[in-house]
Amino acid sequence: MPRPGGNRPASERAKDFKGTIRKLIIYISHERIALIVALICAIVSVLFNVVGPRVLGQATTELFSGLMAKVAGTGSIDFQKIGMILIGLLCLYVASSCFNLLQGWLMTGITQRVCYRMRREIIEKIDRMPLSYFESNAVGDVLSRVTNDVDTLGQSLNQSVTQLITSVTQIIGVAVMMVSVSVTLAGITFLTIPLSLLLVLIVVRSSQRYFRQQQVILGRVDGIIEESFSGQNVIKVFNREQRAVADFDVENDRLYTSGWRAQFLSGIMQPLMNFVANLAYVAVVCVGSFLAVGGAVTIGDIQAFMQYVRNFTQPITQLSQVSNMLQQLSAAAERVFEFLAEDEETADAQTPELPRCRGEVTFDHVKFGYVPNKTIIHDFSCNVEPGQTVAIVGPTGAGKTTLMKLLMRFYDVNAGSIRVDGVDLRDYARGDLRENFAMVLQDTWLFKGSVRENIRYGRADATDEEVEAAARVALADHFIRTLPGGYDFELNEDASNVSQGQRQLLTIARAFIADRPILILDEATSNVDTRTEERIQRAMDALMQGRTSFVIAHRLSTIRNADVILVLRDGDIVEKGTHEELLALDGFYAELYNSQFAEGGEEE
Repeated sequence: MPRPGGNRPASERAKDFKGTIRKLIIYISHERIALIVALICAIVSVLFNVVGPRVLGQATTELFSGLMAKVAGTGSIDFQKIGMILIGLLCLYVASSCFNLLQGWLMTGITQRVCYRMRREIIEKIDRMPLSYFESNAVGDVLSRVTNDVDTLGQSLNQSVTQLITSVTQIIGVAVMMVSVSVTLAGITFLTIPLSLLLVLIVVRSSQRYFRQQQVILGRVDGIIEESFSGQNVIKVFNREQRAVADFDVENDRLYTSGWRAQFLSGIMQPLMNFVANLAYVAVVCVGSFLAVGGAVTIGDIQAFMQYVRNFTQPITQLSQVSNMLQQLSAAAERVFEFLAEDEETADAQTPELPRCRGEVTFDHVKFGYVPNKTIIHDFSCNVEPGQTVAIVGPTGAGKTTLMKLLMRFYDVNAGSIRVDGVDLRDYARGDLRENFAMVLQDTWLFKGSVRENIRYGRADATDEEVEAAARVALADHFIRTLPGGYDFELNEDASNVSQGQRQLLTIARAFIADRPILILDEATSNVDTRTEERIQRAMDALMQGRTSFVIAHRLSTIRNADVILVLRDGDIVEKGTHEELLALDGFYAELYNSQFAEGGEEE
């Protein structure tokens, strides 16, 4: 099976961490007011929490002093004072929780709005992308950017922004409180900072590339799953189930390895920081006991300081986790921004005011290649009158479908021009140009929904009566009424609950209801049996009446009645004429035609 996901190296790091974070900050700047309020709430919540241990220490000191006075017989425990201190402490913690709840509510709204906007922009971007992008990139990788990468970005953004602010605020606040309690004990605690930072740096540098690798491989895994799901019929026919699983296992193993390494390196930060915290904790207890005996600090100060030691190392651990989340954030955001920055179709022209298209099409010395220095169509010229049926035949790779892509302006010509009613295609807005075309393709595309909705896709404002009239003309009405629910019958995602011929008739009905002056039929009968082909051919003959029609066909028997047949070879017209004229020439067309019936098949 083909490998989805492009040609990225598996170990690729985030290419521009700072640049991606800068882009993300600019992207979410429209949420700055809510973001600032959320950050202020987070800071206030942390500050109230930081003051708490010092207040609790005062209660402990008051209790210890009263107890000592009671033992010495010089006083008693002042429970009223202790109660007032504890009530104040309770108010601090309640206020802290309220501000924390508010910032959580605000940040959740911010991240969800950012994700909503990002998904919307991706979908809108898809509509502006050139066809070449979809022909060269895996569907699963694009889907992964819309789903996995945006979800990862949202989750990481929600957690990392507030965690970063609260951790920094807590470190600064706790450091100030520790110095205010005891400079000596604070100095002992601060000695652990270099060790903590060194451990954080080592782990972050090691884990950074695995988070990027994880997102890239996840896109490949999604691509393989999408291919396996959509290609189950082919996989089963060729007994390739084990091969499909083996191909998936290769990428799944890589995803497991990168995910395991990323999560392991992220996970060991907590025990490492706990080890550093325990070192500081033991040192503070030992030195603090001597200071308390000497009267330099109170018992409540020692208690508060031990809490501050925990509260000091905890945000350092959180910062290490934030750094991992920021790596995930940048990896996901980079992939999303890469997609949003992809080249779009060239800018549209302003379509001149024109009457309804008559259907005259002129190819004037057209030259085109998908990539530079690889020309497919060398010098193609042809004039098609309104209402003519033009058949385009030739071997595979001759440029037949490419011509139709140029006519629909999925690509622009490299040289020469294509004109519709005398107007160069590049002078049309693409949407206005395509309003003149209807297509019936070899690969039918129908969406999950009712038969009626699928036909109405050709013209959104069509009434039920017009839908049914189009189906009758397309010879689809009879089979539709035999379906459970008739026109309200629900097609599944790939429309596999109706036959290939029935799907084709529905697409013809859709083209009928669109009522466009120019029609493109690309191998429309190649996937059906002879009897169904005859029925589809009659429906197409009705559809082509009064329209300029371009018919691409491998079965040459289906284009005998064309007004003109263009025979292409290597991107050039080698013969031109009616069916009888080309057979009389006894040239390339006659060779193609006779080769199809060499076994004694159909007669002329």
